[in-house]
Amino acid sequence: MKLQRFVTMSGFAAALSGAFFFSGGLAAPGDVREIVKGVWFREGDLKQYGHCNNIIIEMKDYLVVVDANFPSGAKLALDMAKKVSKKPVKYVFDTHHHGDHAYGNPVWTKAGAITLAHEGVAAEMKRYEPKRWQEAAKDREDVRSLNLKTAEPPRETFSGDLKVIEDETRRLEFRFFGWAHTRGDGFVYLPKEKVLCTGDAVVNGPFNYMGDGNVKNWPNVVERAMKLDVRHVLPAHGPAGGTEILTGERQFMLEIQKAVAAEIKAGRKLDALVKRDSSKKVLAVNVKLPESVRNWVGDFFPDQVESVYKEITTGKPAGDQQ
Repeated sequence: MKLQRFVTMSGFAAALSGAFFFSGGLAAPGDVREIVKGVWFREGDLKQYGHCNNIIIEMKDYLVVVDANFPSGAKLALDMAKKVSKKPVKYVFDTHHHGDHAYGNPVWTKAGAITLAHEGVAAEMKRYEPKRWQEAAKDREDVRSLNLKTAEPPRETFSGDLKVIEDETRRLEFRFFGWAHTRGDGFVYLPKEKVLCTGDAVVNGPFNYMGDGNVKNWPNVVERAMKLDVRHVLPAHGPAGGTEILTGERQFMLEIQKAVAAEIKAGRKLDALVKRDSSKKVLAVNVKLPESVRNWVGDFFPDQVESVYKEITTGKPAGDQQ
């Protein structure tokens, strides 16, 4: 299974086994740890099952879950919620429309939760569905087993750049900073606890899919997030950490644009930057980035170079070129 296929829904099958639960220490796929009191982080098994991370946030009378995940991941996250608290899950926030973040919506609504997202998420679903759902159903038993013709959109949406949910114990700010990974990228910010849940707009590792993105604007979105008072960064892929994740993500986006722009200025065409054989297999990528952003360079890199090249040469965001 190739990692670069996890967003386009074409590489996963399989039923899932149970998750191992613990508190404290370094997280690994399936592990759960409490980041601050009442906020738990579970790193999803992306490589084997295509799952994103989930965050569970405890309010006075209920729980809020960040990202619906794929259906199989949703079931694991629901089990996790039951282990950490007896309170019901009231809201599940879709950070964006991709299947590993939103295709589990029916699992949560059936369990009584309200799925919530920025209005851009619902708009993206209208743009890309039911095609992507049907493609996923061919490869994934968890999607196929729901017996639905298309993805379930979030039940509630908000417009603008801020929605607040709060009670006497905690304030949650649902933030929108613009088009980066998708047109509907949502963040969840806990100002008192200085926790930021970033979805795929900020990841900790080589997981930046650009096919629905606006790479030119991506660093601006991250920069807006960096203006918040943050101590803990909880990405949708990769381990939790601190503000170094925000800094590195933004720098990676700037460096890849700078490097590709320099190659274009030197007169090099795309086939010189990303060499492929007749079957489209990548043979070489002739673009180098600084060691400082190595954490973000991996299997996606050839496609990232291609997305950036097309954005620069056409003046159109990658997400407008499909």
